[in-house]
Amino acid sequence: MLGVVVVAALTALAALLIHASLDTRDSFGQVTHSAEVIETMTQALGELRDAESGQRGFIITHNPAFAQSFEDRVTGSLSDISQVALLTADNPVQNMRANELRRLIRERTAVLRGPLDLGQVGAFDRAAAMVASGRGRDLMSTITLRAREFLAEERNLQTQRTDAAGQRLKGVRRLAIAGVTIIALIVILVSGLVIRGIKRPSVLMKEAMADLGKGDRSARITSAMGSREFDDLATGYNAMAELLEAAVGEQVESEHQLQHANGELVRNADSMRERGEAIELLGGMAHRMQAARTDMELAQIVQLFVPRVLPGLPGALFVHNNSRNLLTPMATWGGVAIENDGFAPDQCWALRRGQSHFVAVPGGDIVCAHVGDAATVYHCEPLLASGEVIGVLYLQGMITGDSRFQLTVLAENIASALVNHRLQRDLREQTIRDPLTGLFNRRYMEETLAIEIARAARGGPPLSLVMCDIDHFKRFNDEFGHDAGDFVLHAVANELRARFRDGDVVCRFGGEEFTIIAPGTTAETLLNRVEIVRQTIADLTLEQSGKRLGSTTMSFGLATWNPDMSRDGTTLIQTADAALYQAKREGRNRAIVSPARMLDSSARR
Repeated sequence: MLGVVVVAALTALAALLIHASLDTRDSFGQVTHSAEVIETMTQALGELRDAESGQRGFIITHNPAFAQSFEDRVTGSLSDISQVALLTADNPVQNMRANELRRLIRERTAVLRGPLDLGQVGAFDRAAAMVASGRGRDLMSTITLRAREFLAEERNLQTQRTDAAGQRLKGVRRLAIAGVTIIALIVILVSGLVIRGIKRPSVLMKEAMADLGKGDRSARITSAMGSREFDDLATGYNAMAELLEAAVGEQVESEHQLQHANGELVRNADSMRERGEAIELLGGMAHRMQAARTDMELAQIVQLFVPRVLPGLPGALFVHNNSRNLLTPMATWGGVAIENDGFAPDQCWALRRGQSHFVAVPGGDIVCAHVGDAATVYHCEPLLASGEVIGVLYLQGMITGDSRFQLTVLAENIASALVNHRLQRDLREQTIRDPLTGLFNRRYMEETLAIEIARAARGGPPLSLVMCDIDHFKRFNDEFGHDAGDFVLHAVANELRARFRDGDVVCRFGGEEFTIIAPGTTAETLLNRVEIVRQTIADLTLEQSGKRLGSTTMSFGLATWNPDMSRDGTTLIQTADAALYQAKREGRNRAIVSPARMLDSSARR
């Protein structure tokens, strides 16, 4: 009878332990399920943001690769949010939120596709205007808010499930301890009743249990007990030990799995938080770079933000100078010493290979020529756009772990900003340059003259103006055609640009007439330089496509601004123009300095 009781107790304990182990396994499954939901939702949002970046990249750069990237990211985002909806089918509230997010993401995708479709048919101006209007930003904010609510609820569920799994593990431990204690008491009671006739079996039983109590889960009773009852008891004990060993083994494995899962969750949470902070920082940097108007402003933004995105990594940004085919330094941070002259593109292995190049340990790889020191540990990241070299990001130190993600996005943002900055600068040049001669146009001349007059009026240095034009220019058009006339204008413009100081502003006033703004000098002092220019042009021998055009001369009128003149430059231009008219009247090919008072310039050539 006592043997039956022992077996029943052992069976009940084993059943309870198995049931508790299954519950614990289910709890870990729920924790893993929550982690998968969180990861998939985060990935869906990331894909949507990447799709938005692809759309903007396509509209800005006209690169079809960005359009393809947009399609791939949209497909990935919709696939991920659909997977989230399937994963949350067992949770009506979360499933409802997931379906709402799927609907919102589809709406956001439709809004993003509008400018993209315009760009694909060549309407990039309309596409850019649509993007600049900010349409869809409220929708994106709603998506972000709903996603945060969804993720917060899922993380709360994950925490509850983790706590429940821990409680179940504690229950299994308590159950195992209590069960072993109860069984031990029963065995001790039976042993006391038959102590005299069963001393040896009792000793064997005690030894086995002692070994089990010491942690030897493989302890079993293998010797004959001398009676059927003790044999049955030994068999029951061995069965109990097997079940207990299995239960404890599952418990240990479950604890290991729980610790591993918890560690993964902590690491993933930290990684997601760091990436979120980096994305926010990079977004602020990108907005500021897109708004920068000068190279100095762009350099200041890079110097401010790059050390925050990649802390502890000194470095420099080199920008490709197309005219010189050199990588010249734009910005440095962290005390990096560099050559101001820059370096040729073939001196950087990252630009040669079109991908990252780094030296992790001295002598571990070939060193770029622009680095020089073979003992330097560094990383070069090429900045490319549509296969064209934009620049290179040079970092002293190594990029590891999640910093690779920050570096990739950072390089894309800087390359995009440099391309945009270059386009803006080219557009600015087109608005202030004369397309035929390359000199500044009349509009730029008037703006600059007003600024220089304001400086001179505040007690600054003197300001002089030269008006000049080509003598008998009409004969080139009449005898050789307008192409020859354009050739003469271009040749004269080159000489004027080369002969005057860097601080002088050489402009095409209109037709064959030119204007030079000369700050910091008087007309009398400027006359010597003008005479040199006049003689140089008179000595030119003009030939176009093997056809001799002959020579040409120029007449010059000089004037210096004084406080009696108007502030808008009109009087100064008229005074210099009157001196030019006098030079024409006196026989051309000469330079005349206007007297202090303004000459009558109402008569024109």
